[in-house]
Amino acid sequence: MKINISIIKKAFGIACISLAIGCQNMDSPELGDYPKDANAPGGPLKFYVAFDGTTSDPLMNAVDSIRAKFPTDNPLTSIDGINGKGIKGDVPKKFISYAKPNDWVVKSESFTIAFWERHGAPTQTEFPFSLVSDNWAKANMFCLMEGTVDKPVIKLFVDEQPGDKWFEWVNTESVPGIFDGQWHHLAFVYDSTTSGMTLYKDGVAYATKVWDNHGPIKLKDAKVSGFRIGGSGNPDEGWMNSWTGDLDQFRMYATALTSAEINDLYSNKK
Repeated sequence: MKINISIIKKAFGIACISLAIGCQNMDSPELGDYPKDANAPGGPLKFYVAFDGTTSDPLMNAVDSIRAKFPTDNPLTSIDGINGKGIKGDVPKKFISYAKPNDWVVKSESFTIAFWERHGAPTQTEFPFSLVSDNWAKANMFCLMEGTVDKPVIKLFVDEQPGDKWFEWVNTESVPGIFDGQWHHLAFVYDSTTSGMTLYKDGVAYATKVWDNHGPIKLKDAKVSGFRIGGSGNPDEGWMNSWTGDLDQFRMYATALTSAEINDLYSNKK
């Protein structure tokens, strides 16, 4: 039997086009020039925003590189970051909104949240990120920062509904230098094997806070209704202010990174 090669080529081309269309995220704008990070499918890095897009569309400039998911809103200004572009806050009750940080909530029995920040001393309580939910804070995880240049305050709140924990770096355990107006790398690392949360600044580990005998984090994915960079879960609450500093290279891992891995992020401005 004689095989018609031209017909086979045409059929193959149609199949490829159909596959591409079927896999496209039709709810998002066309893909632009966003950064791609080395991370195997199903790997530990679940959500990563470098803010390096160069288009006139702010949604493209804040796309998550892991699954090419675009934010639903980005009212913040693009600036020069620690590596390429970053974003500037300073807009009351405004923040970058995402539907969810992919499957990070489901996978994050241990976790690492890392980002670069630049800030002078805030005059209010400000939130660099929050995982939106339906509890008293309208967030079942958030970071808040406040205080002075000499005595900065960092708190990370986790609410499993039921059961919650405040991890606090305050008073004699304050992390120096975070409000000096320079870029600094922060990483929150929770290790389910030790129930300890360690805060790193510029690759250096500070006090580890322990959730006694807790083990794996058990956030409920069904409770999570969104994720915000640069804002709280409840901006209408008077003390829950949006971030007024700068942010860059926002990363969420579903594993506790080692000190060497944290140092790599810091040393290479990741």
